[in-house]
Amino acid sequence: MLHALAYAFVDAVNVLLIGVLVALAMMSAKGRYGPVAALLVFGDWLGVLGTALVVLLAFDGLGEFVKHIVDSPLFGVLLILAGVATMVLTIRGGDSSALINRILEPLRSPSPLTVLVGIVLGVIQSVTSVPFFAGLAVLSASEVPPLQRYLGLFLYATVALSLPILAALLLALVRRAPDSFISRGFDVARANKEAVVLGAGYLVSVLLIGIGVLRLM
Repeated sequence: MLHALAYAFVDAVNVLLIGVLVALAMMSAKGRYGPVAALLVFGDWLGVLGTALVVLLAFDGLGEFVKHIVDSPLFGVLLILAGVATMVLTIRGGDSSALINRILEPLRSPSPLTVLVGIVLGVIQSVTSVPFFAGLAVLSASEVPPLQRYLGLFLYATVALSLPILAALLLALVRRAPDSFISRGFDVARANKEAVVLGAGYLVSVLLIGIGVLRLM
């Protein structure tokens, strides 16, 4: 289970959701940020959890095939290729400001729509993430009993959102203490947004390549 959670933590480097939370903290009226951010993150968690359940069921259905792939050198090679592809996409770059602005439109106040937006973001985060699928493949191929595997998805989804959850909490502190050290840190990050995004992309690339190399050793 711990091996699978390592991939979930790599998946937690979710630049889009963290970017939405930062923008939300900047635009929200007093008393609105906390409820909206909580519902958004909860919805994202539900999206990740639901997608993880579907994927794990599919992997378990494939049985020995998934176990064979995970135990073979091919799994390490695939992780390395995914890391290289992530690095290439990071270098090519792209501005997500327009996408973030569209996501913010229905987040003016807390509502069921806030949760729905979070669910959609969670599903998108999951189906476009190599670490997400890799971790579930490792979990499916493990010797963990089925009941523990599926109960473990609650923890898997939580770890996959650990960094956005931390960012949401820190942003709440920033709004309460705008002159704090944490607030100054976020100001520096906002002023160097492109460098932060590049750094996050490179971090994921290095982690994937590193894990892939370890799998080949």
